[in-house]
Amino acid sequence: MTLVIRCIDVSTSPIRVEEFFITFVKVIETTGEALFDELKKLLDTHELDFNNVRGQGYDNGSNMKGDNKGVQARVLREYPRAFYTPCGCHSLNLALCDMAMSCVQAKTFFGVVQRIYKLFSGSTKRWEVLKMYLKDGDGNGLTLKSWSDTRWESRVASVRAIRFQGPQIQQALEHLTKCSNDPSTVSDAKSICEYEMNFDFLVAMVIWYEILNKVNKVSKVLQQKDMIISSAITLLKGLIAYFKDYREDGFEKAKVEAEKLAIELNIQPQFRETRVRTKKRFFDENAMDEPIKSAESAFKLTYFLFVVDNAISSLTTRFEQFQKY
Repeated sequence: MTLVIRCIDVSTSPIRVEEFFITFVKVIETTGEALFDELKKLLDTHELDFNNVRGQGYDNGSNMKGDNKGVQARVLREYPRAFYTPCGCHSLNLALCDMAMSCVQAKTFFGVVQRIYKLFSGSTKRWEVLKMYLKDGDGNGLTLKSWSDTRWESRVASVRAIRFQGPQIQQALEHLTKCSNDPSTVSDAKSICEYEMNFDFLVAMVIWYEILNKVNKVSKVLQQKDMIISSAITLLKGLIAYFKDYREDGFEKAKVEAEKLAIELNIQPQFRETRVRTKKRFFDENAMDEPIKSAESAFKLTYFLFVVDNAISSLTTRFEQFQKY
């Protein structure tokens, strides 16, 4: 556990808010009760009076933010002036996690992104092949990045590289398919190139880049030292408003951009037909698979709207705490 304190220096003009790292502490138990007890011991050790605490902030883990058993709740019960505010950046990260895990299609998309990265990063030789096809032929273009569960910014970078260098990455995959002597490499490259990088993937890539890029900009501002809670609330309200607007016209815009990419990549700009399993009407009838009437409508309904609605719901829920103060 890390202890950082923030205090107000009234001896200066203007008055300044100062922040100090105090210590790292190894904890055995991570329950709200155990962490609260450890926190009290730490403050006592450093001769800091808990009664002077006027605010507390943590990540949005349940053991920290829990309304009944979390650290913030236990602190408030004993020291009611220590108001709790969630960490904005951690909240955004968790909201992104909610979105990325909201449906099978979203999980599949990021799975493909990670597969592309792992294929090239798995050997120095394959990485050199990728660099050979990047902009300027010297690897000075955007480099493929690994997806991280804890560093949300890596997600922006992982999607950006493919979003703006799709043709080069496709050429590198085709090179591996034709020139590699490793059957596994050939199989993986061929599978990604021919089956994974389809029009559905391109539309999803455009959508996710727009979403991640917008969240990234807000998070950068939230990390500034002089950020105050009123400004944070304004930013977060603006982010929620953005998603509500994006819900109305974002899909059509993403489709137009994906069509341009499809031309560059020589991919048919058509959504993949899916089939829905229907139940038997009678015991002696066979079940039938019936295609959804419009693959585009299905993509919009079960993927785009699902992810965006999840984003709106998650952001609204996670930032309700800011409104209390």
